Amino acid sequence: MGLGVMLQLKSNPIGIYEKAIPNRFAWEDKIKIAKGAGYDFMEISVDESDERLSRLDWSKSEREEFKRILSKNDFHIKSMCLSGHRRFPFGSKDKITRKKAYELMDKAIDLAGDIGIRNIQLAGYDVYYEGSDHLTKRMFMEGLKYAVKRAAGANIMLSIEIMDTEFIGTISRCLKYIEEIDSPWLKIYPDLGNLTQWTENPDLELKKGRSHIVAIHLKDTKPGVFKCVPFGEGTVNFPMLFKTLTDLSYHGPFLVEMWADNEKEHSLEESMEYIKNARLWLEKKMSEGYNYVR
Repeated sequence: MGLGVMLQLKSNPIGIYEKAIPNRFAWEDKIKIAKGAGYDFMEISVDESDERLSRLDWSKSEREEFKRILSKNDFHIKSMCLSGHRRFPFGSKDKITRKKAYELMDKAIDLAGDIGIRNIQLAGYDVYYEGSDHLTKRMFMEGLKYAVKRAAGANIMLSIEIMDTEFIGTISRCLKYIEEIDSPWLKIYPDLGNLTQWTENPDLELKKGRSHIVAIHLKDTKPGVFKCVPFGEGTVNFPMLFKTLTDLSYHGPFLVEMWADNEKEHSLEESMEYIKNARLWLEKKMSEGYNYVR
């Protein structure tokens, strides 16, 4: 392995998405699985399900207990995937839905501050279950401006994920919002899998966004399939992209995005092995990236 990659692997934290671990495990077991598989942190999911949205309403005692578990296990939840806005988007033409979007944002910022989350990942959708037009895009921008104002006051970073839809499927499209809002509290969270499917030059896209990238999702994808593609079975050129990131001196966190099969009764050890193998596969691609020739 080349020295440059060795240094990058040593300095770049590697986290795991919470949904990569079966839902049936309690938080303490999820942490043990992630740590045992060699991960540095976990990204908590606040998706559109009632169960995960309810986390935004944790009581003070529940938040304190969560922090106690993290401290006991010497582990961190550094980021939040706030995909609940897919169900309640800022750009919705329904006033009640739009009001809910703002409420979710307020609660997410408060929860992040209470439990030590530093980065809230925003879903780059103006709307998801509605038709998109100039009005939904304008209201999405208004929602972003509100969110950034609230986040700045709480000293918490917001980052827009490069998504699985064309709306913000590339860094170039995301930069429109980043540059108009022009705040140090709003940055970009590229997903290498999504980015690969929406542009022929994902490496050039990374170069365009270099000064705004604060975290990166590692996920494999293939044309038309953005989820649950096993690493190595998709079309993402990981060696090339790791080479680009090394050249850009990227030292931020990587987050391995994958999903557990909740229909099967995997043991703690099996779940640990599943996500550990993904980390080892990706680290091998990082090594290959050192010698990658375009």
